[in-house]
Amino acid sequence: QVQLVESGGGLVQAGGSLRLFCAASGRTFSAYAMGWFRQAPGKEREFVAFVSWNGGSTYYADLVKGRFTIARDNGKNMVYLQMNSLKPEDTAVYYCEKDRATGETKARTAPREYDDWGQGTQDTVSS
Repeated sequence: QVQLVESGGGLVQAGGSLRLFCAASGRTFSAYAMGWFRQAPGKEREFVAFVSWNGGSTYYADLVKGRFTIARDNGKNMVYLQMNSLKPEDTAVYYCEKDRATGETKARTAPREYDDWGQGTQDTVSS
């Protein structure tokens, strides 16, 4: 089992940047694709970004494409989300999530395709 801990959230003004970190435990981390999801108050959890097990493929939700960048370092058991040009509508709790299957390289965007996530990190973007 992989345990995940997110960090890096905070308060930032619109147009600013934040970098999120996801620290994973477990020797099998590198076998799994990873995703970032977010959930705003009163809304359902939504897909943000995907990175394949080896970091070779990435995919983004249209709302964040061109502004967010996902990356991973399997040697450090870390996943990152660089968020630039932030907007108030990016305000949410952000979750790092592990794919259910190993070795995925095609984009996985549905919450049901992931089975482990951390406690989340709150990002607030002020206007």
